[in-house]
Amino acid sequence: MRIISGKFKGRRLIAPKSIPARPTTDYAKESLFNILNNELDWPNTTMLDLFSGIGSISVEAASRGAKEVTSVDINHNAVRWLSQLKNELNISNLIAVRADALKWIGKTDKRFDLVFADPPYEYDQYDQLISSAIENAMMNEGLFILEHRQNISFEEHANFAEDRKYGEVKFTFFRNIEL
Repeated sequence: MRIISGKFKGRRLIAPKSIPARPTTDYAKESLFNILNNELDWPNTTMLDLFSGIGSISVEAASRGAKEVTSVDINHNAVRWLSQLKNELNISNLIAVRADALKWIGKTDKRFDLVFADPPYEYDQYDQLISSAIENAMMNEGLFILEHRQNISFEEHANFAEDRKYGEVKFTFFRNIEL
Protein backbone atom coordinates (compact mmCIF):
# COMPACT_ATOMS: atom_id res chain seq x y z
CA MET A 1 0.00 0.00 0.00
CA ARG A 2 1.29 3.41 -0.94
CA ILE A 3 -0.01 6.71 0.38
CA ILE A 4 -0.50 8.83 -2.70
CA SER A 5 -0.86 12.37 -1.38
CA GLY A 6 -0.97 14.54 1.68
CA LYS A 7 0.97 14.51 4.92
CA PHE A 8 2.24 10.93 4.47
CA LYS A 9 2.72 11.05 0.67
CA GLY A 10 4.97 8.36 -0.76
CA ARG A 11 5.09 6.25 2.37
CA ARG A 12 4.79 2.52 1.70
CA LEU A 13 2.96 0.42 4.24
CA ILE A 14 3.06 -3.35 4.28
CA ALA A 15 0.21 -4.94 6.21
CA PRO A 16 0.57 -8.35 7.85
CA LYS A 17 -0.53 -11.36 5.82
CA SER A 18 -2.90 -12.29 8.67
CA ILE A 19 -5.39 -9.71 7.39
CA PRO A 20 -7.73 -11.25 4.82
CA ALA A 21 -8.08 -8.16 2.65
CA ARG A 22 -8.09 -7.23 -1.00
CA PRO A 23 -6.66 -3.70 -0.92
CA THR A 24 -7.80 -1.20 -3.52
CA THR A 25 -5.03 -0.90 -6.11
CA ASP A 26 -2.93 2.26 -6.07
CA TYR A 27 -4.19 3.06 -9.59
CA ALA A 28 -7.86 2.81 -8.61
CA LYS A 29 -7.29 4.62 -5.31
CA GLU A 30 -5.45 7.48 -7.00
CA SER A 31 -8.24 7.85 -9.58
CA LEU A 32 -10.89 7.81 -6.85
CA PHE A 33 -9.13 10.46 -4.79
CA ASN A 34 -8.64 12.65 -7.86
CA ILE A 35 -12.43 12.67 -8.20
CA LEU A 36 -12.92 13.29 -4.47
CA ASN A 37 -10.47 16.20 -4.43
CA ASN A 38 -12.86 18.04 -6.75
CA GLU A 39 -15.90 17.10 -4.66
CA LEU A 40 -14.76 17.60 -1.07
CA ASP A 41 -13.14 20.11 1.21
CA TRP A 42 -10.99 17.64 3.17
CA PRO A 43 -10.53 19.73 6.36
CA ASN A 44 -14.33 19.86 6.71
CA THR A 45 -15.03 16.25 5.69
CA THR A 46 -15.98 13.45 8.05
CA MET A 47 -15.56 10.03 6.48
CA LEU A 48 -16.71 6.51 7.25
CA ASP A 49 -14.77 3.59 5.75
CA LEU A 50 -16.75 0.34 6.03
CA PHE A 51 -15.00 -3.02 5.57
CA SER A 52 -11.78 -1.02 5.89
CA GLY A 53 -9.40 -3.99 5.76
CA ILE A 54 -5.81 -2.73 5.95
CA GLY A 55 -7.08 0.86 5.94
CA SER A 56 -5.66 2.04 2.61
CA ILE A 57 -8.62 4.32 1.89
CA SER A 58 -8.83 5.54 5.51
CA VAL A 59 -5.15 6.40 5.76
CA GLU A 60 -5.24 8.17 2.39
CA ALA A 61 -8.16 10.34 3.54
CA ALA A 62 -6.47 11.05 6.88
CA SER A 63 -3.25 11.93 5.06
CA ARG A 64 -5.17 14.44 2.92
CA GLY A 65 -6.42 16.15 6.06
CA ALA A 66 -9.94 14.81 6.51
CA LYS A 67 -11.50 16.22 9.64
CA GLU A 68 -12.21 12.72 10.95
CA VAL A 69 -12.05 9.21 9.49
CA THR A 70 -13.82 6.28 11.13
CA SER A 71 -12.71 2.85 9.93
CA VAL A 72 -14.91 -0.14 10.65
CA ASP A 73 -13.87 -3.75 10.12
CA ILE A 74 -14.88 -6.98 11.82
CA ASN A 75 -11.40 -8.52 11.63
CA HIS A 76 -9.43 -8.13 14.85
CA ASN A 77 -6.05 -8.20 13.07
CA ALA A 78 -7.13 -5.46 10.64
CA VAL A 79 -8.27 -3.15 13.44
CA ARG A 80 -5.14 -3.88 15.48
CA TRP A 81 -2.91 -3.13 12.44
CA LEU A 82 -4.75 0.13 11.74
CA SER A 83 -4.52 1.15 15.41
CA GLN A 84 -0.78 0.45 15.42
CA LEU A 85 -0.38 2.43 12.20
CA LYS A 86 -2.34 5.30 13.70
CA ASN A 87 0.03 5.38 16.68
CA GLU A 88 3.17 4.91 14.58
CA LEU A 89 2.31 7.79 12.24
CA ASN A 90 0.62 9.87 14.96
CA ILE A 91 -2.63 10.12 12.98
CA SER A 92 -4.99 12.04 15.24
CA ASN A 93 -7.98 12.13 12.86
CA LEU A 94 -8.43 8.34 12.54
CA ILE A 95 -10.68 6.09 14.64
CA ALA A 96 -10.49 2.30 14.18
CA VAL A 97 -13.56 0.31 15.22
CA ARG A 98 -13.92 -3.46 15.39
CA ALA A 99 -17.50 -4.25 14.44
CA ASP A 100 -19.74 -5.77 11.80
CA ALA A 101 -20.11 -2.92 9.29
CA LEU A 102 -23.81 -3.40 8.60
CA LYS A 103 -24.74 -3.67 12.27
CA TRP A 104 -22.55 -0.69 13.17
CA ILE A 105 -24.15 1.70 10.68
CA GLY A 106 -27.58 0.59 11.88
CA LYS A 107 -26.71 1.64 15.43
CA THR A 108 -24.54 4.74 15.04
CA ASP A 109 -25.83 8.23 15.68
CA LYS A 110 -22.92 9.76 13.78
CA ARG A 111 -23.40 11.20 10.31
CA PHE A 112 -20.70 11.46 7.65
CA ASP A 113 -20.05 13.59 4.58
CA LEU A 114 -18.46 10.64 2.80
CA VAL A 115 -19.18 6.95 3.27
CA PHE A 116 -16.99 4.41 1.49
CA ALA A 117 -17.58 0.65 1.54
CA ASP A 118 -15.48 -2.14 0.09
CA PRO A 119 -17.17 -5.37 1.18
CA PRO A 120 -15.75 -8.78 0.26
CA TYR A 121 -16.46 -9.73 -3.35
CA GLU A 122 -18.74 -12.58 -2.25
CA TYR A 123 -20.90 -10.11 -0.27
CA ASP A 124 -24.63 -10.64 -0.79
CA GLN A 125 -26.27 -7.86 1.23
CA TYR A 126 -25.65 -4.92 -1.10
CA ASP A 127 -29.23 -3.62 -1.02
CA GLN A 128 -29.28 -3.51 2.77
CA LEU A 129 -25.80 -1.95 2.88
CA ILE A 130 -26.72 0.81 0.42
CA SER A 131 -29.98 1.61 2.23
CA SER A 132 -28.37 1.62 5.66
CA ALA A 133 -25.47 3.80 4.54
CA ILE A 134 -27.77 6.36 2.93
CA GLU A 135 -30.44 6.37 5.64
CA ASN A 136 -28.34 5.92 8.79
CA ALA A 137 -24.82 7.17 8.20
CA MET A 138 -24.79 9.77 5.45
CA MET A 139 -25.28 13.51 5.74
CA ASN A 140 -28.08 14.98 3.65
CA GLU A 141 -25.60 16.29 1.09
CA GLY A 142 -23.38 13.26 1.50
CA LEU A 143 -21.76 10.87 -0.91
CA PHE A 144 -21.66 7.07 -0.65
CA ILE A 145 -19.14 5.13 -2.72
CA LEU A 146 -19.36 1.36 -3.06
CA GLU A 147 -16.40 -0.61 -4.41
CA HIS A 148 -17.39 -3.90 -6.06
CA ARG A 149 -16.80 -6.19 -9.03
CA GLN A 150 -17.38 -4.54 -12.37
CA ASN A 151 -20.09 -7.02 -13.45
CA ILE A 152 -22.56 -5.72 -10.83
CA SER A 153 -24.77 -2.75 -11.66
CA PHE A 154 -26.72 -0.45 -9.38
CA GLU A 155 -27.89 1.97 -12.10
CA GLU A 156 -31.55 1.31 -11.24
CA HIS A 157 -31.13 2.41 -7.61
CA ALA A 158 -32.93 5.70 -6.82
CA ASN A 159 -29.77 7.22 -5.33
CA PHE A 160 -27.42 6.11 -8.14
CA ALA A 161 -25.23 8.93 -9.44
CA GLU A 162 -22.48 7.30 -11.54
CA ASP A 163 -20.06 4.40 -12.03
CA ARG A 164 -16.31 4.45 -12.59
CA LYS A 165 -14.41 1.35 -13.72
CA TYR A 166 -10.74 0.65 -13.04
CA GLY A 167 -9.64 -2.79 -14.18
CA GLU A 168 -11.70 -5.41 -12.35
CA VAL A 169 -13.00 -2.84 -9.87
CA LYS A 170 -15.99 -0.55 -10.13
CA PHE A 171 -16.82 2.37 -7.88
CA THR A 172 -20.52 3.22 -7.77
CA PHE A 173 -21.42 6.66 -6.43
CA PHE A 174 -24.69 7.27 -4.63
CA ARG A 175 -26.02 10.62 -3.48
CA ASN A 176 -28.57 11.26 -0.77
CA ILE A 177 -31.27 12.60 -3.07
CA GLU A 178 -34.66 13.62 -1.75
CA LEU A 179 -37.23 12.15 -4.15
